[in-house]
Amino acid sequence: MIETTTKQRDVQVVLIAEETRVMRSRTWDRLKFEVEYSLAKGTTANSFLIQGDKIALIDPPGESFTKNYLESLQARIKLSQIDYVILGHFNANRGETIKTLWSLAPQLQFVCTNPGAIALRQFLETENLNILVVRGEDTLDLGQGHQLQFIATPTPKWPDELLTYDPKTKILFTDKFFGAHVCGDQIFDEGWAIYSEDRRFYYDCLHAPQAKQVLSALDKIAELPEVKLYAPGHGPLVLYGKKELTELYRSWSNLQKSQDLTVALVYASAYGNTAIVGQAIAKGLTKAGIAVEFLNCEQAEPSEIQAAVEKCDGFIIGSPTLGGHAPTQIQTALGIILKTASTSKLAGVFGSFGWSGEAIDLLESKLTDAGYQFGFDPIRVKFKPTDVTLQACEEAALDFAQNLKRSQKRRTAKSSLNTGVTSDRTAQAVGRIVGSLCVVSAKRGDVISGMLASWVSQGSFNPPGLTLAVAKDRALESLTHTGDKFVLNILAEGKQLRKHFMKRFAPGEDRFEGLETIDAANGCPILKDGLAYLECVVQNRMECGDHWVVYATVENGKVLDTEGVTAVHYRKTGSYY
Repeated sequence: MIETTTKQRDVQVVLIAEETRVMRSRTWDRLKFEVEYSLAKGTTANSFLIQGDKIALIDPPGESFTKNYLESLQARIKLSQIDYVILGHFNANRGETIKTLWSLAPQLQFVCTNPGAIALRQFLETENLNILVVRGEDTLDLGQGHQLQFIATPTPKWPDELLTYDPKTKILFTDKFFGAHVCGDQIFDEGWAIYSEDRRFYYDCLHAPQAKQVLSALDKIAELPEVKLYAPGHGPLVLYGKKELTELYRSWSNLQKSQDLTVALVYASAYGNTAIVGQAIAKGLTKAGIAVEFLNCEQAEPSEIQAAVEKCDGFIIGSPTLGGHAPTQIQTALGIILKTASTSKLAGVFGSFGWSGEAIDLLESKLTDAGYQFGFDPIRVKFKPTDVTLQACEEAALDFAQNLKRSQKRRTAKSSLNTGVTSDRTAQAVGRIVGSLCVVSAKRGDVISGMLASWVSQGSFNPPGLTLAVAKDRALESLTHTGDKFVLNILAEGKQLRKHFMKRFAPGEDRFEGLETIDAANGCPILKDGLAYLECVVQNRMECGDHWVVYATVENGKVLDTEGVTAVHYRKTGSYY
């Protein structure tokens, strides 16, 4: 019998403060096919139980954990004793757990913002729910000093987002802020730096496109008298690195706001699929150095959409197809765009659908007829997006970013383009650094990518290791996180492999089509016409300006052509490739 190494899902319950417990529903493998989970390190869905004179449950998990969670909860408390369920945000996934909980404990009073109450009533429309809608400076007294304070922090992705602060324990329950998708036994963030990469990835996936709202939330948090602990919805609780993580969130958000170019990403999402696609597109844009203004048409005011479209350098609009049509909110947004946006602004269209995609066709035809140019071909996703689909969406966004940057350069005065016939002396000197020409091939799950690279150097003797610089706007960058595996194919002088990888690839296009390859032990493609190859695993990475420098150890390698000479890349300047 083959034994599996994957642990079973469970619920870890720990007392974290006076009368306060965390219930961490844990999954050790990937939870969903969404960008934020793509590192596949598992996750925890953190829920919290405060037992004062009255009892409050904060943020019950999604339906993947319903059974285990309720069993664990009932082992510690009678459901009939719970007075309140506080919702940091509501979605249909969490709704399934709430539905079961409500059926077992109909005395419950739900505490949420008004957008959350609307969504909750729509999901459980046949139930006579008892909902406490919090506004402004509302508080909730649980007794024994637990006078809970609520802070509404709406964002485009979670318009009902609500933070809860307990002044007795000085815990701030932060729901979608300050989390990370990792799973382990560690409750708090001792040695907090080990989570840096995962927290940055989480921020880039979820919060970079809504940097303005993140900064607003940080300002509200700063007004609280004292916060000892962040209790997020996912990952370890933030105690030891709280100050540093808060500063990083502000720094990352300010960086996003300061980008030279901005794209307005306008969407609606009936079942969540269009939002997932939009999230992948937004991630591709932000990693390419483009600021994104994420606008959910179901919540944004027409004036807000108009203002974003007026000031943006490009726009992308996404829609589901419902009954063969685009939702009313999208049709309204399209009208605003056609009336407001100059035809010199780069456009993009995407959407998801079940049996047909008329909404996408409508958006494309209206924008084409109006004279807009597209930064990528319209993206059409049937049913739920897969990892391969999401990678293609991210690559399409990278194309959009590059096209947008080129279009902006063309508008620059010719005089500014022709200043300085020769390169700066420093750039010339930097250009004299040479490196061997290689092709990096990487694979994670069903996603495969490859790129030409010359910024490669041996990094260590024992263990044998190397460093690799990967530009932030390269498609392969998303496959070079800690634990990822790749093959470094070292090219031979005089071969044509270099030309193959210098061409422009369409989003989702197979980089290795037409080439002779074999699979390495780590699953990544080996180029049979290469000079040599090294099988590597990423150990660490460091952010360096517009690149990530990746350190990887070598697990295996082989010389394929003992007579060949390593191909080398010579440059005249170090200011570009």
